[in-house]
Amino acid sequence: MSSENIVPSTMRAAVYRGLNDVRIETIPVPRIGSGEVLVKIHTCGICGTDLKKIHTGSHSAPRVFGHEMAGTVAAVGEGVVEFKVGDRVMAYHHIPCGECFYCRKHTFAQCETYKKVGCTAGFEPSGGGFAEYIRVMDWIVQRGLVKIPDGVSFEQAAFIEPVNTCYKAVNLLNLQLDETVLVIGQGPIGILLAALAKRTGATVLTSDLYPERHAVAAKFGLDHPLDARGDVVAAAKTATEGRGADVALVAVGANALIKVAMDAIRPGGRVVLFAATQHGEAPFDPAAVCMDEKTLMGSYSASVAIQDEVTRLVLDGQRNGFDLTQLISHRFSIEEAVAAIDLASNPQPDSMKIVIQPGS
Repeated sequence: MSSENIVPSTMRAAVYRGLNDVRIETIPVPRIGSGEVLVKIHTCGICGTDLKKIHTGSHSAPRVFGHEMAGTVAAVGEGVVEFKVGDRVMAYHHIPCGECFYCRKHTFAQCETYKKVGCTAGFEPSGGGFAEYIRVMDWIVQRGLVKIPDGVSFEQAAFIEPVNTCYKAVNLLNLQLDETVLVIGQGPIGILLAALAKRTGATVLTSDLYPERHAVAAKFGLDHPLDARGDVVAAAKTATEGRGADVALVAVGANALIKVAMDAIRPGGRVVLFAATQHGEAPFDPAAVCMDEKTLMGSYSASVAIQDEVTRLVLDGQRNGFDLTQLISHRFSIEEAVAAIDLASNPQPDSMKIVIQPGS
């Protein structure tokens, strides 16, 4: 391990110990090898996929989750020349091989290398952002470690990975200026999807239960709020001369909303499932797909094909009207990480993006 500063031997981390069991513990700072980098975490957002793993027990314990992360290079391994101690960076936790069948088809999330996690705070690699330090493995250093320029906050940079996932979904749709998009759910991801869709010039309708969330969405120019307690399907048709929306993006992991989305789009329209990451069965009308020519599709995780474009968008955002820190409603220290996870797991009308800041 090469370093110009003193790295402690231990650190504090929120350690997943089993189903619904996360504990603040002192664990060893991970050691890095050749080609690797040690990053001191400043900010890490809590993602719904982190919560799903904690609350379903889908992953073995112990682990340290967290992957929407930004911080400072604390040490570099032998052979690392692109980064030095003190560099401000964000790290992707998944990067594909670029050569396999799925990479050639640009279905990067299905690449076996992509499915490997390249960042860890120790234990089984799981991101590690809910800790003071992470080890970034060599293939991530080469293609998934992004420098943060001066003047851009760690909080803004921590959104690069989630924005990539949303930008990928919006790109999939090839939206036209005359199209209307319905985004169901206005949590942080729903607002990102809606804001990115609006940037294409399309008209965007946003649906949510809480006026507090619509108020945050309005900061991103989203000015067609729909009350989810009302008839969203009828509202979408009213806004489109009775046809229905051209596109519906479902940003909530509730299978019952698939039918709402399918009913809310016009014949020939498209529905994108963004948060349906739980296996199961969900009913929908097959004749709507066949006779009404409606398309049901999914989008999952990030894409390296748009990585540079997304990086520019986010890093320029605070000065160009795309200040994502407006989505942050609560900030917690590493010692308060269990409370942060609890709040994120039980969202309130005024809670949006919850971040843990081990290095603030």
